[in-house]
Amino acid sequence: MKTIDFVDLSHEALKDQQLQSALNHISGGFVANRTKAVDSVENFEGLRTQAKAARDRAMQDLDIYLLQFERKVQEAGGHVHWAQTPEELAQIVVDIAKQHKAKTVLKGKSMVAEEAHLNDVLSANDITPFETDLGEYIIQLAKEPPSHIVVPALHKTKQQIKALFADAHNLGERDLDSVAGIVNEARGVMRERFLTADMSITGANMLVAETGSTVLVTNEGNGDLSSSLPNLHIVTSSIDKIIATQDDACKVLRVLAKSATGQPITAYTSFYNGPKRSTEKDGPEHFHIVLLDNKRSEILASEFKEMLNCIRCGACMNHCPVYTSVGGHAYNSVYPGPMGSVLTPLMHGHDKQAFDLPNASTFCGRCEEVCPVKIPLPSLLRKLRVKGLNKGYVPLISKWFVAAYMQVIQYPRFYRFSTALGVRLLCLFKGKKGRFKRLPLASGWTQNRDMPAPQGETFQQRWAKKQKERSQ
Repeated sequence: MKTIDFVDLSHEALKDQQLQSALNHISGGFVANRTKAVDSVENFEGLRTQAKAARDRAMQDLDIYLLQFERKVQEAGGHVHWAQTPEELAQIVVDIAKQHKAKTVLKGKSMVAEEAHLNDVLSANDITPFETDLGEYIIQLAKEPPSHIVVPALHKTKQQIKALFADAHNLGERDLDSVAGIVNEARGVMRERFLTADMSITGANMLVAETGSTVLVTNEGNGDLSSSLPNLHIVTSSIDKIIATQDDACKVLRVLAKSATGQPITAYTSFYNGPKRSTEKDGPEHFHIVLLDNKRSEILASEFKEMLNCIRCGACMNHCPVYTSVGGHAYNSVYPGPMGSVLTPLMHGHDKQAFDLPNASTFCGRCEEVCPVKIPLPSLLRKLRVKGLNKGYVPLISKWFVAAYMQVIQYPRFYRFSTALGVRLLCLFKGKKGRFKRLPLASGWTQNRDMPAPQGETFQQRWAKKQKERSQ
């Protein structure tokens, strides 16, 4: 795993004007669309409850459902492989590709493949991966990792994408000023690859134990083309994607697209059941599924097991004031945002800097409020902060500050007196504009924004005044 330095990377992100411009579209896009989609449903809370119950049911008997899934896949003529680590997953995929003498690979979006750095491993073994998801294709050209689990190229502006295409495709003069022009060019470049690739690798949104089906949702149709045209299809997924029944899968689908993109359902929702039958004209002759653990079994047995209910919709990061300020690359992890701030330390707990991520939260609670399966993200982040404290990862000055604060609040009168005094002093030095460009002990705030000065009273003083007015 790369070293995580969230503090330094977030400072760089805040100064990146192009990134800030790209991030500004989140609130007007994903957030607004989700709100409309939720408001259009009579009882969205009921759907959330059903989806959570479906995920809870799957995690409660994960081992049973995984074995049932494996049996069903084998009965359909497919093969299931088990990988403990990302490195094992990558090696299994390479071995299968070499066994079939594959040299070119169609790649669909798969976060598990990102965990395994699969593209780099394939390239190192003289196997060329071609990304087929438009966002993934853009960042492949840019040689960058995804910055969002649903929209990988969220951090790119239209002008940056135009420049990438103009440099990579060498098609002479053409119009790339419109989104339609960019999409049409990508479609034209990719079409030939769909017809000539030796194999395909896709992810999976769910694995249905009842039927042995892998469920894939996309908006571009690249998943269906990738899974049906080449002779060899490999699905890379993690063990926590299991779901008990098709009915439970439908319960998850009812909240997935609404939470992710604000759609009633994605344009393509596909269920794959192994290689093609003798009566079928389309589909792969060889079908493999590689399932990754990567500490998920340990998470399942811990106080953080609810994190495994995540359905990778991205709603938590779309609504997170930290993520929408710094973007995904600041987390320097496969999984950014609130869900990544929980998963990353659990998967890579040996890295001290991974425990910076649970502190990258305002605890506003919006992530839990919008999570379609009701994962208590603030609670899990708080537990990780305690874990980091117990590991000795908290700076000594922070410990002293918290210890001093805990002493002061035990004496309400002294607390009220000291805070009132502090407010008065700040008011004396606030200047004509009523804000501070620099402030001792608050450089983390004032480095990138001014700090508003207090208005002359503490909350307790205002509360007491209001209560007095009401009683008169």
